[in-house]
Amino acid sequence: MSQSLIMVVDDEPDIRELVREILEDEGYAVVVAEDAKSARDLISERLPDLVLLDIWMPEQDGVSLLKEWRDQGKLNFPVVMISGHGTVETAVEATRLGAVDFIEKPLSLARLLLSVEKAISAFQQNQSETAGQAPARKIPQITGISDYVTGLRDTIEKSAANKDAGILIQGERATGKQLIARHIHRAGVSAAGPFIQLRCDSLSESGTARDLLGDANSSGYLESANGGTLCLVDVEELSTEGQALLLDVLEKGVLDRGLEQSVSFTARIVATTTSDLAALVAQGQFSELLYYRLAVVVMHTAPLREHREDIPALLKYYVDWFVEQEGLTYRHFTVAAQNTLRNKDWHGNVLELVSVVQRLLILGDDVEIDVAEIESLDVSAQDSSYEVSGDTMRLPLNVPLREARTEFERLYLQRQLDRVDGNIVELARIVGMERTHLYRKLRSVGIQAGRKRS
Repeated sequence: MSQSLIMVVDDEPDIRELVREILEDEGYAVVVAEDAKSARDLISERLPDLVLLDIWMPEQDGVSLLKEWRDQGKLNFPVVMISGHGTVETAVEATRLGAVDFIEKPLSLARLLLSVEKAISAFQQNQSETAGQAPARKIPQITGISDYVTGLRDTIEKSAANKDAGILIQGERATGKQLIARHIHRAGVSAAGPFIQLRCDSLSESGTARDLLGDANSSGYLESANGGTLCLVDVEELSTEGQALLLDVLEKGVLDRGLEQSVSFTARIVATTTSDLAALVAQGQFSELLYYRLAVVVMHTAPLREHREDIPALLKYYVDWFVEQEGLTYRHFTVAAQNTLRNKDWHGNVLELVSVVQRLLILGDDVEIDVAEIESLDVSAQDSSYEVSGDTMRLPLNVPLREARTEFERLYLQRQLDRVDGNIVELARIVGMERTHLYRKLRSVGIQAGRKRS
């Protein structure tokens, strides 16, 4: 729930904004700086959880700034160096000065996300161990009283015991699939190892092998997850090449990057999907052999509208969560307010409920949250909007900027997708986005677009 803060330091505006957008879509808070001076100013205001630092900048280069932070004892955060034309010597120097990773431009989306996830996780774990605390980050519990939730907990406990059995979690978006994957990891024999999450639509079409297997300079997703759990998010988006590579590793139990020595692969695989993966296999769009490897255990997540009896418990849990984790002021829902929320459609499932709880805690003043406040929230979300003539769209004006932007992007992309009759190549050209990033953007705003497979 609480966001990690990432600072992006790069003198190229397009790179700064692209990285900002990608990371914000992943749920990170992001600030940007165009040079060393701006970076110093931002750090004086708030210490980031990670810095992505470009090497070649005007006035002062990134390596010199990194050295300055180290020499002054201010390197209290992990730093990942980025460069358009770096050398092995530069990477070695940056590592000697305290950088935790080095990635090259043009940025691979999957490589960027892996580097960020590993750097933040490793730094937080190191801090916890230094302070004598348990390294595991707190994650939300699977909360509720329904038979569905009870059965879910039981299946997680049973599934976690067998590390070698692939687990496939199917269900609508925002029904807790990735949270379930984390609980399987925590409850299993791999709990001491890393939990690595791969969004399969982030793999570049030309760099799938490198992103999965790594190369001589860096480990890929599979090696990074070794000894722990690899969660394949939206596994149906894995390309034909990616499916073949993953199947080969699972069958052999070995990672072979073409180096002198192979590495044993022992990670648990948990895959999530919003699609009917068995139907995709029948249509020839997904590897049958890989499917049987991944779907030894199949779990189905239910939309919130199908277990409404859990809503009161969820409301109470997330109020307590935001009070404890983010320091928000405690409020409680009246029985009538809880009943009103039980009867909502919840198209955004649990994620929508969590957002509603957070918004009410931030905006409200009274200790009690009553029906009138909830109805006011719903009415304002529907009626306070801005209408554009011509190609008409209604946009909410009384929601946070990020939510308004997401709604605009959804409407805009859906209209453009309709105009090109679903042709992703043409859509990418019209909107000016690289296809891999475009797929992720479409999915992040709730638009299903089938990937044409070779």
